[in-house]
Amino acid sequence: MRPLRRTHPIALTLAILAGVFLQTSNASAGETRQIVVAGGCFWCVEADFERVRGVKEAVSGYTGGTVANPTYKEVTRGGTGHFEAVKITYDSGTVDRTQLYDLFFRSIDPTDAGGQFCDRGQSYATAIFVSNSAERAAAEKAKASAQAALGRKIVTPILDAKAFYDAEDYHQDYYKGTNRVLTRFGAIPQKEAYKRYRQGCGRDARIEQLWGSDAPFIGN
Repeated sequence: MRPLRRTHPIALTLAILAGVFLQTSNASAGETRQIVVAGGCFWCVEADFERVRGVKEAVSGYTGGTVANPTYKEVTRGGTGHFEAVKITYDSGTVDRTQLYDLFFRSIDPTDAGGQFCDRGQSYATAIFVSNSAERAAAEKAKASAQAALGRKIVTPILDAKAFYDAEDYHQDYYKGTNRVLTRFGAIPQKEAYKRYRQGCGRDARIEQLWGSDAPFIGN
């Protein structure tokens, strides 16, 4: 196991924190914009980014594939080409897309092309989907910055956007749901099942191993 990395550029970490989590109430409203990212389990990406000041909504869904209106079973079974993804709607006057992409790279294992953590296969791979040149430039900038900070090759691709399909209702805001679900621990509230899944899958442990103190969402 690699030791925790605690030597990433301090200025970058402070800039991300100051620019995102420590926004004051005086921040002026900007345009409402969206980005789409895939970071493994969409429950976790949604839970992470709904914590960010300036994010209005994060919606779990599917994108990047060739089948219209795919179901969860179809996507995870493979063959549709879709990724589990999240559409993030944000206020550009409070947080900008480069900051969001910076946070995204530090919330995943961008060195893993085969999935994320315990979830394997193409549907759990990472990607950024861009709709225009401004999004692509911001994504490329964040990717280069993350690669320099990590000191390892980042394999997360930056892809042209395709149709985004909202996931089934039961996937939305899964991390805070109160319905009871049957798990190997018995019938427990959905939000508790989410916490146990996240821990058991090793998401936070691997992210902390890679990013150390630069990891913004550990334990979310």
